[in-house]
Amino acid sequence: MRYVIIGNSYAGLSCAEAIRRFDKTGEVIIMSDEKHRAYARPLISYYLEGKATDETICYKDEDYYEKNNFTLMIGKKAVSINTVAKKVIVEGSDDLDYDKLFIGPGGTPFIPPIDGFNPDSPMMGTFTKFDDAKKMEKAAKDVKRKEAIVIGGGLIGLKASEGLRALGLHVTIVELLPRVLGLALDEVSGNITAKRLNKNGIDTATGETVTKINLDESGNPTSVVLKSGKELSADIVVVGVGVRPNIGFLEGSGIKIDRGIIVDKTMMTSVKDVYAGGDATVIYDVINKRPNIIAIVPLACEEGRVAGTNMAGVYREYPGGMGLNSVEIYGLPIVTIGLTNPANESQKVYIFQDDNIYRKFVYDGEVLVGAILLGDIAGSGILSAIIRQGLKCLEYKDEFLNGNIYSFVIDSEFEIYNINKGYAVKSYPEDLPEFSRTNWR
Repeated sequence: MRYVIIGNSYAGLSCAEAIRRFDKTGEVIIMSDEKHRAYARPLISYYLEGKATDETICYKDEDYYEKNNFTLMIGKKAVSINTVAKKVIVEGSDDLDYDKLFIGPGGTPFIPPIDGFNPDSPMMGTFTKFDDAKKMEKAAKDVKRKEAIVIGGGLIGLKASEGLRALGLHVTIVELLPRVLGLALDEVSGNITAKRLNKNGIDTATGETVTKINLDESGNPTSVVLKSGKELSADIVVVGVGVRPNIGFLEGSGIKIDRGIIVDKTMMTSVKDVYAGGDATVIYDVINKRPNIIAIVPLACEEGRVAGTNMAGVYREYPGGMGLNSVEIYGLPIVTIGLTNPANESQKVYIFQDDNIYRKFVYDGEVLVGAILLGDIAGSGILSAIIRQGLKCLEYKDEFLNGNIYSFVIDSEFEIYNINKGYAVKSYPEDLPEFSRTNWR
């Protein structure tokens, strides 16, 4: 049996490891268009800050592939897939035959139409790959005024800003939404985060966007023009608006696409023996009750494991996922889980706030469907399990607001127990698969 895996990152490697768990002898080929062994993408800003090196950013040992009997093909780009002949068409190389295929190509940076933006300029680029960080590191050494503009105030933009600031640049984040992390935070938590950024030398221009980049005779930026007409100096411009599923090479493959790759509960696509997972895949959103693209690392790993298990002949279903983000901004820890802003008037919000801590819980009836924890994120894992499993816990809202979360456990029958008070509430969905049940002890 030959397994081919497109993507040398979280989803792809989780898939490979699951295959190897159940198939000790099958041929496993992992291919990537990047020229690095597996590295932690969320740590590329830490590389700019000097907290990670070329070695420590890699989360698999150098002999990982050999030990697991994986064949690694780096610097090899899949340009198309012939699902009838079961071949991956590889740029500049021979076609690659497969018996079973996993597609985990991740996302590609979205670049809005901005007059003057040129990703080939040494002073402009995106910030999703290790090579992007290396490019920005080199650019920072060659500038005089030390002014950087980051377009986008989401997770990518904020981490790019931190990295550039660590290189000695003054950074301005330009964000179209009225606050940073606008899709995950609310007004209060967004303002707290912006203040922490401002305190550390990163300005924020919200409700704005860059319409033009002014260039020098070499084609490098000198300033940017905002939609308000304001002009800001710029030596370096980074676009960190977000990513879109990297699915262009699947055109004509017969694989069903709707914003991303459509899969069933086993992570198989519409084509037999072809599976998918990670940031390019549409999965079931357990909070919003609909198919969605949720591009976060834990889900990519879980999707890859489910796909690899099924590819090796052992049946397993994926129960779906939900949005969850965890980030630290200059010592300010932030966790967002599920639905952080109400989707309708029937949903209720409960908030606790003091000088350093902000907790917000969104309830749909008795069911907790979302949370924001800022400043104190203790118990976020327990809350994540409660939200994902759709448990009724309205009677505990005051204790949650006060940070009394670690006193709760969830048993194998989906009952929430309060250790301190010794009582329980019985409320658990009967149709969740056994493997998705989480014990907290």
